Amino acid sequence: MQQRTWQWKWSNQVVAQWARQRQPERMHELIRQTCHFASMGGIDGRMDIFAGESTQRLEQIGREYRDEGLAIYSFHLPYRHSDDLSNFSEWTRRNAVEAAQHWMENAAALGVKVAVAHPAINRAPVEVDGIDNFLRALERSLKVLLPLAESLEMTLALENMTPGPEGGRFGSQPEHFLRMREVLDHPHLGFCLDTGHALLSCHERAPEMLEAMAPRLAAFHLVDNAGDRDSHLAPGHGLVEWDRVFQGMLRIDYSGVACIEAPPFAYGPDYAPEAFRQMIETIERLAEDALGRAAQV
Repeated sequence: MQQRTWQWKWSNQVVAQWARQRQPERMHELIRQTCHFASMGGIDGRMDIFAGESTQRLEQIGREYRDEGLAIYSFHLPYRHSDDLSNFSEWTRRNAVEAAQHWMENAAALGVKVAVAHPAINRAPVEVDGIDNFLRALERSLKVLLPLAESLEMTLALENMTPGPEGGRFGSQPEHFLRMREVLDHPHLGFCLDTGHALLSCHERAPEMLEAMAPRLAAFHLVDNAGDRDSHLAPGHGLVEWDRVFQGMLRIDYSGVACIEAPPFAYGPDYAPEAFRQMIETIERLAEDALGRAAQV
């Protein structure tokens, strides 16, 4: 049977909060200890945990992780309401680009290889405003950000989005990413597949998102939900079809990092380290069962 080559890791959004509550002054030390305990390869960076740090300090933090065989492989760029790279307002869009530039440079100091960005923050329906208008605005942003990514030896990965209140938010459908592949071609442009977002936006068509993204897939967010809201459940505790996810990852020979973007399915927020290890063991079983069934077909 073909072997999987991706690695597990978790999202800083969860671990940073957990580590701060325990011992803020030892936050990164605690994260690294728990990575080793739970057999995870590193963390996904977020601006909330690194805000205010100097470039020198960020470089030091990156070295400390690498010295222990861990990686800060990816970094999620800002996704506040003002961080809209495809906004039709030039003032808003340019400010969003400046914020993304700042955090891409900070991420590079940490040794990050993939910067993840939301292609749209606004929830306006593509059916009303037209996908070409969103693509033109996003292309103007990427004309600044992609050359920066190239200079930083980094991939800028656009993540699939949740739906808007009236359906087709930009970046929420496989067809949107097929158009991005046509219009926004660049060697440092990639995609990030969020399994929870795909379920909410595409329902039974969720596997089509992987097919649309496959040639440029640079990052993976593993997260579950009940199909009603972006609740960030641990994989295996919602309605995501994990057999199709893991079999798809194997089929396209995905070799990057799989970020578990959810807290453990346990009492929290003061999770015991064992809860993180249990989450990894559960996901390992899901993957092994899925690939075992695929081998029997």
